[in-house]
Amino acid sequence: MPKIYGNTDGLKTDPIRRLENLYRRRIPPQYLITPELTREMGHLSAEMGRQVAVLIERMGKVRYVILGDDAKIVIPDTPEYRHAPGRLRGLRCVHTHLKEEPLTEDDLTDLSLLRLDMMAAVTLHPDGGPKAVNAAHILPSEQEEKPYRIMEPLPPNQLDINCLSLIQALEAEMADVRAVAAGAKKGERALLVSVSTRPRRMAEDSLAELKELARSAGIQVVDTVLQLRKKPDSRFLIGSGKLQELIIQALQRGVELLIFDQELNPSQIRSITDSTDLKVIDRTQLILDIFSQRARSREGKLQVELAQLKYLLPRLVTKNTAMSRLTGGIGGRGPGETKLEINRRRVRDRIKRLGDELDRVRGQRRQQKARREKKGLPVISIIGYTNAGKSTLLNTLTQSEVLAESRLFATLDPSSRRLRFPRDLEVIITDTVGFIRDLPQDLMVAFRATLEELESADLLLHVIDISNPRHEEQIESVEKIIEELELAEIPMIRVLNKQDLLDRPTLERLERTWDGIAVSATHRASLMPLIRNMEETLERLVIPSALPPADSVDDAAPVLDRDSDRDSIK
Repeated sequence: MPKIYGNTDGLKTDPIRRLENLYRRRIPPQYLITPELTREMGHLSAEMGRQVAVLIERMGKVRYVILGDDAKIVIPDTPEYRHAPGRLRGLRCVHTHLKEEPLTEDDLTDLSLLRLDMMAAVTLHPDGGPKAVNAAHILPSEQEEKPYRIMEPLPPNQLDINCLSLIQALEAEMADVRAVAAGAKKGERALLVSVSTRPRRMAEDSLAELKELARSAGIQVVDTVLQLRKKPDSRFLIGSGKLQELIIQALQRGVELLIFDQELNPSQIRSITDSTDLKVIDRTQLILDIFSQRARSREGKLQVELAQLKYLLPRLVTKNTAMSRLTGGIGGRGPGETKLEINRRRVRDRIKRLGDELDRVRGQRRQQKARREKKGLPVISIIGYTNAGKSTLLNTLTQSEVLAESRLFATLDPSSRRLRFPRDLEVIITDTVGFIRDLPQDLMVAFRATLEELESADLLLHVIDISNPRHEEQIESVEKIIEELELAEIPMIRVLNKQDLLDRPTLERLERTWDGIAVSATHRASLMPLIRNMEETLERLVIPSALPPADSVDDAAPVLDRDSDRDSIK
């Protein structure tokens, strides 16, 4: 039975039957619409006092018949016609206008948002006869002021416009534009969006950090959008009008992904993804995906999956593209697409199993800690904001080769090495996962097994990138997390890294401000003041008998114990 979309209440049998008969029409591929179908729609529209629309596929078959009111139509969801990047939807919309008006803003917005092949409006004479057909199509290039082109009005008997050839030419040009953009830089193209109630400077800093996170995930950032509001929109986070502008801009520029700086609740994810076929994720999902890309050990992978499932659990009712982003991961990692099909009970069961496995990891860590304590080896843990230079410092101190890259969360799994100071005081030095501002709570819980490594530390080295203009906020973020972990009682040395990027007066001022030791983690000679401070601090903390006699002291640099296990402690 053919379905009429829209409100048919109050209609008699004859107009419903005539509407259903529209499905029998066939339009030659070169025609936008046939004159006969235009006349039938016009007469029906005039008799009922409502707009009538058809959605036509490229080979000329009518796939949807829609009945609106006197002012507008509502295009239904077309799940079998999802457009792909660089492609149009494969449907064109032709509808009647009861008033003598061209294409409206709503028509052009639907054309742009839904990526329709074409949008056309038929203006009518008082008796329902077609007067003119106004049509528009998408423009493939982002250089144009508007994402569409409005064609000259067409007479109702001259509708052969080589429609199929026009659509195919548009798609070919869109594919060329997309290929050029993809060739310039690999990775998904994304638009970053921030809706903030904070002062502009803080909002811009957070957006800049989101850009770095996207870069770490291998995403190409096309543009950033910042909206300052007194209160976020409860439904879309950003205003509905601004969201439409964003989606049109994204589609015009070949963007596949919208990334929000703020965490989206389940209803916001559903509302936004109902408005567009673009992939939508938030800051938390982006961090989770980066973690899924970087996890190497079994422990790290367990922690990532646990965090992802805890994030997914309250959002299971939302089976949309946002969830496929989370479970599949930008890089194709994580629990996997099949998690979309699991129910809440199975997710809870999996969360419990992962929790049990991580408990066993904690037990193993306690055993390792007990063995270290039995040997009397002090533990130094390197902490700091992500990308502050922690792994580089570990490598330089111990002549190791731990992965160190200039991107956020380059290393995820903790690594430990043995280190011998000039007085033959031997210690374990550990590099931990980087911290970040507004660290998602699920990550804090899931990575507690990793962060618990800090509990066994006798000394914390807080590495700070003082060349970063946001270093003050980063210091506060790291030390706030340390307080939340109830580790504030452990002695801490602030290591002001990247001193070579600052002038001497600025460096001296920062050393006084933060009571820290300036170093350049890539230059071993600059680490000597830090080494002496570390040794003096540990001498006050460890058991005196563990230290060698004073006359055995020399000024040799610390060395890596070559006989020790250089692998990461798992």
